[in-house]
Amino acid sequence: MTVAAEPQALNFECETGNYHTFCPISCVAWLYQKIEDSFFLVIGTKTCGYFLQNAMGVMIFAEPRYAMAELEEGDISAKLNDYEELKRLCDQIKRDRNPSVIVWIGTCTTEIIKMDLEGLAPRLESEIGIPIVVARANGLDYAFTQGEDTVLAAMAARCPDKARESDKEERNAIQKLLHFGKKKEEVAAEESEYADHPPLVLFGSLPDPVVTQLTLELKKQGIKVSGWLPAKRFTELPVLEEGYYVAGVNPFLSRTATTLMRRRKCKLIGAPFPIGPDGSRAWIEKICSVFGIEPKGLAEREQQIWENLEDYLQLIRGKSVFFMGDNLLEVSLARFLIRCGMTCPEIGIPYMDKRYQSAELALLEKTCQEMGVPMPKIVEKPDNYNQVQRIYELKPDLVITGMAHANPLEARGINTKWSVEFTFAQIHGFSNARDILELVTRPLRRNNSLKDLGWAKLVQEEAKV
Repeated sequence: MTVAAEPQALNFECETGNYHTFCPISCVAWLYQKIEDSFFLVIGTKTCGYFLQNAMGVMIFAEPRYAMAELEEGDISAKLNDYEELKRLCDQIKRDRNPSVIVWIGTCTTEIIKMDLEGLAPRLESEIGIPIVVARANGLDYAFTQGEDTVLAAMAARCPDKARESDKEERNAIQKLLHFGKKKEEVAAEESEYADHPPLVLFGSLPDPVVTQLTLELKKQGIKVSGWLPAKRFTELPVLEEGYYVAGVNPFLSRTATTLMRRRKCKLIGAPFPIGPDGSRAWIEKICSVFGIEPKGLAEREQQIWENLEDYLQLIRGKSVFFMGDNLLEVSLARFLIRCGMTCPEIGIPYMDKRYQSAELALLEKTCQEMGVPMPKIVEKPDNYNQVQRIYELKPDLVITGMAHANPLEARGINTKWSVEFTFAQIHGFSNARDILELVTRPLRRNNSLKDLGWAKLVQEEAKV
């Protein structure tokens, strides 16, 4: 008589307490492009300015809608008037750009010298007549992508709680414009495609094509998305009322989720995140189950995507991947890569909110059991020295890491991929799974090319190009 082995459980550890990640003020890079009528003012030292210049590149053809308020010695020693200086800068921003909202991004320095940005903002907002949103994105308290989390949490408080008459009129005008040239029967047929369910608002900053894709995926199931946080314009923030349902698209938005639940009294749909075909299917299925809708065609859709990915899967099947931890997408990416046939001995992650990521962790556990691979160890706030020693011992085929460690590991013969690339790539939804595998397999394909060609041949080939 054989005794069945008990299924493994996920193993969690916490090592140090330091964040070895990209600076969270870099969230300005994608948020200022996403919120088209915004202006971001980063309040910090010259170091912050140098970082933004290097991280975001040189904008030659367009002036970006962000700026640095550089703190000098007089500011830090409290000899200058913070309010007057910020007022001067905001007046200049209003005069030059006239945005619908100014977002103040607090940095490590404002945190250390205890600048009361939340106290200064309301008074200044009433004087200049432009909303001022204060978000703390300092590297002392937050990891890389949590900068976006603090901005969206602050914006959640600015979402209207009741649709004003003017808003309704404006929306009706937009609807009329969208339906221009259509017969009444066609418009009625479009509206009848949706099931009768409570309002749903999705939160998380995604490129517009991905927003459209996910909105259409839900529309196929009869689910209507009432709005996105953030919207393309600050003036179009979604209405949030008590009892509205909300769902996140990224695993690093736990503070936003908490704000929506506690302050706006919304109901959070705890779903895995729509990264990879497996995650996208689970995300849609969970939203459908909450609204009592029977999902249609998702299994076939997922199977079709997997078949289209087979050329990439052949490259990584049976190989191992190790996550050092940087952008808080690690658990979702690991779950997807395990489903692709890889093994993952360790997932390093700067910060783990087990409540917000509970559905994702459950899907990771289920995926490991179904694929017959060991459960990964999840290490929160990993100690880099210890982690590098474990990499030497485990010898993984690929390490996904922050930019600081990539070159030293490559010099020691370890394949690496920058985690920051997954932050800026389109990785959500069914159709973008191929982009994830394009990034993951690139260092492996490069090494295969080097082996096949040899160094001399490779140099010759590149010289021809």
